[in-house]
Amino acid sequence: MSTTDAPDTIVLIHGLWVTPRSWEEWKARYESQGYRVITPGYPGLEIEVEALRENTDIIANLTVPETIAHLAGVVEALPKPPIIMGHSFGGLLTQMLLARGLGAAGVVIDSAPTEGVRVTPLSQARSLFPALKNPANYHRAVGFTPDEWHYAFTNTLTREQSDAVHTRYAIPAPGNWVWAYGLLANFQPGHQETWVDYSVDRAPLLFIGGSEDHIMPPAVNKSNAKHWGKSPALTEYYEFEGRDHWTCGAPGWEAVADHALAWALAHARPVAAATA
Repeated sequence: MSTTDAPDTIVLIHGLWVTPRSWEEWKARYESQGYRVITPGYPGLEIEVEALRENTDIIANLTVPETIAHLAGVVEALPKPPIIMGHSFGGLLTQMLLARGLGAAGVVIDSAPTEGVRVTPLSQARSLFPALKNPANYHRAVGFTPDEWHYAFTNTLTREQSDAVHTRYAIPAPGNWVWAYGLLANFQPGHQETWVDYSVDRAPLLFIGGSEDHIMPPAVNKSNAKHWGKSPALTEYYEFEGRDHWTCGAPGWEAVADHALAWALAHARPVAAATA
């Protein structure tokens, strides 16, 4: 692929319980290699972590349709299709963006599943229990305590390391996203807001899983990738041994970032094809 055909921009989409700050190391690494890196926040989440903790109404009232529309606008405004990478719920949103025909290549890391993926390992149910234990949380912003965070996100780190990550990055998440889109989407009539057409042609897509991920275990990512078997587009899965859900920030994150970028560059659609 020629230099003019290769993507020169990377869009990094964060997941729930964190903000664009979670990409700070990846952004610096990719920028040092000459790429333009964009880390869009969900609508209203562009402010600092500390401010969001003080005003959780912004989070509680957030919707998936307005979020995907906002992110699509960011991608569509770029001069040529970018590489799109998403972590956790950001991986689900990345899949939705690719299904719309956006991007030159996509990489989803420890991705939340799109509609139709029914695999729910025990560790995932335990991780999400803080949001699901009270039906009133459907209308609230729900956070993780340091204990809950350590189990769900950073189970391969020491407690001291985990608490430092929680302090710097953690915010509450919209309870309705966990209830309605995370678990109930497969049991409601009709297509829900995380539905994608698995048969559509789209940019190449890599799923990256972590063998020790509690909240989005490998079984979830493998099942999600298998659903894309109906698409003529390339879909692959790669698993990192010994890595948890905080794989984008835990020690050794560089290997994950480098693998994601190398794969995306190797398989990205040329600009002309991606634009078409």
